[in-house]
Amino acid sequence: MPVQNLSATMTHAAIPGGVELRLSGRLDATGVARLWSKAAQLAAGPGTSLRVDASEVSFCDGSGLALLLELRRQAEQRGAVFALTGLDQRFRVLFEQFSPADVAPPPAPLQRPSLAEEVGRKTAVLLEDMASIVAFVGEFCAAFAAALANPRRVRWRDALHVAETAGANALPIIVLIGFLMGLIMAFQSAMPLRRFGAEIFVANLLGLSMLRELGPLVTAIILAGRSGSAFAAELGTMNVNEEISALKTMGLDPVRFLVVTRVGAAMAVTPLLTMFFNLAGLIGGAMVMLSLGYPLAAFINQVQMAVHLPDLLGGLFKSCAFSLLVCAIGCQRGLRTSGGASSVGSATTSAVVAGIILVAVADGVFAVTFYSLGW
Repeated sequence: MPVQNLSATMTHAAIPGGVELRLSGRLDATGVARLWSKAAQLAAGPGTSLRVDASEVSFCDGSGLALLLELRRQAEQRGAVFALTGLDQRFRVLFEQFSPADVAPPPAPLQRPSLAEEVGRKTAVLLEDMASIVAFVGEFCAAFAAALANPRRVRWRDALHVAETAGANALPIIVLIGFLMGLIMAFQSAMPLRRFGAEIFVANLLGLSMLRELGPLVTAIILAGRSGSAFAAELGTMNVNEEISALKTMGLDPVRFLVVTRVGAAMAVTPLLTMFFNLAGLIGGAMVMLSLGYPLAAFINQVQMAVHLPDLLGGLFKSCAFSLLVCAIGCQRGLRTSGGASSVGSATTSAVVAGIILVAVADGVFAVTFYSLGW
């Protein structure tokens, strides 16, 4: 039975092994809208062949071309042979510029995973990340041992440059934050202690907290924000630009060539930065005590009685370990970067977050260990 409308008509008839559609009139948006459902229904079960006779089509715009492409897509999707005959050459040229995939429906949106699937996926990613960190630590230890065994192979010029950027350039912000923290801690603790006449013990509190805890911890956090992110961005950009692949092609180990110098230089300068942080914090506390009427000699004597050499050495050891964690995770994130510029940004963010988390976990382990050792 013919399908009639004002602009286009369509009839169909059975042929041996398939269906033949005869189109006529103007295949514009109005006519195609009326024919689309019936034509698609016939094309969905064409048998072994679908033949379209368009010899009587007088006009065909984008809508008409979309209808013809949809008929072809439906037929080929079901393994039928598609044949288009009689189409005017003007329209056939346009028809042949497209493929059935151009009119295919968009893929269905992905279903949101369930909570269990999401937890499982995150857990798998976390375990894979931990395994890669362990593998990277092994590679770094081997490369670091090889560098210690043969110091002439170390790129000392690069190491000095990293020491300058991670150490000397970070000194102003380290001193400023240390001074402000010492000032604030001393002031906040002096006011409650003043009611009991115990302001002088602010020096004890400040000395112990700075040397044993705050100095290494805050220095490591600043190192993660400055140097850890810088290492991740630098190595990530090199990885995206395939400079890391070029080093491997030339037989150079990226860990020995790039990571050892960066991590080694950062480990060398971080204890120095921690000492400057401690000194700045004590200076800030001393200014508060001077404003409360205590002489500087009394503050210094109180600090000397409260802290001892093991307190300073323990803090410096922690700062060295923290710098190893922060810089190693920054380099590891940079070497794992793949993709474009957005991946470099993600690697930088991941390096800072993972570095701070590792520092916090390691600080807790050090606290329990030192307590167990009676330190």
